[in-house]
Amino acid sequence: MKPEIQNQAETRKREIYRVTFVGLIVNLLLSGAKLVAGIVGRSAAMTADAVHSFSDLATDVVVIAFAKISAKPKDENHDFGHGKYETLATVLISLALAAVGTGILLSGIRSIHVVLGGGTLPRPGLIALVAAVASIVVKEILYRYTVRVGRRIDSPSVVANAWHHRSDALSSLGTLVGIGCAYFLGEQWRIADPIAALVVAVFIFKIAYDLIRSGLDELMERSLPAETEQEILRIVTADPAVREPHNLRTRRIGASIAIEIHVRVDGEMTVRQSHALTEDIEQRLRARFGEGTMIAVHVEPTK
Repeated sequence: MKPEIQNQAETRKREIYRVTFVGLIVNLLLSGAKLVAGIVGRSAAMTADAVHSFSDLATDVVVIAFAKISAKPKDENHDFGHGKYETLATVLISLALAAVGTGILLSGIRSIHVVLGGGTLPRPGLIALVAAVASIVVKEILYRYTVRVGRRIDSPSVVANAWHHRSDALSSLGTLVGIGCAYFLGEQWRIADPIAALVVAVFIFKIAYDLIRSGLDELMERSLPAETEQEILRIVTADPAVREPHNLRTRRIGASIAIEIHVRVDGEMTVRQSHALTEDIEQRLRARFGEGTMIAVHVEPTK
């Protein structure tokens, strides 16, 4: 691997470590505070919300572990590098999101069943209400910070982890609505807590589904979007000496993409000239899609 590409990989790995460690520390402190608030405030919803936050700690560890692996250069057993380990991390995080959504869904259904059966849900304490507000603010800030870094370094696992932060904020929002209704509006409104939890679960399932689909598309070697492939063709044919591009194959490998394409050139062109032509094509593609772009250009004579 070229030194500049290796340096970019190392810089990217450090960025992933930094943003994920920040999230890990915030999640650790916030989860502990919410658990105490849930127990002291007699709020099952806040206790469940704390468990949701603790699940973020697990995904932070997954991201850190896979970032180290995905940043490794190619070796004799991995000709295309280790980028797909990061994709695997994205899928694992998405599955964790789906599991959290399932837990919230089942908890909400059980609480609703209690009320419909004539039972009464306990009135939460004010500390639970304050904790829900604090959780929403902190997790939304953490989401915005994490997703901004993830998009800047083009890391799907960091973006996925950012959405896990936002799912926690959405969960706390539902918890806030439920606790607020139960605290301010009386006993008959306490069913709002589990109902809000069901709505939150639906949002979490949607986020998990989108992330899982994206990760599986990459693992299954799905081609890049049609508009991206059209842009690749425009870049390749920018030189009039290049004709009839065909057999374009594309795929994503972690933060990088791989491009394979056949082009036709004048049959009288020397090997040196055709080599210079393909090098120019590679430089233009890497200038657009990054130095880590994997490119294979096959040259054929015009018919």
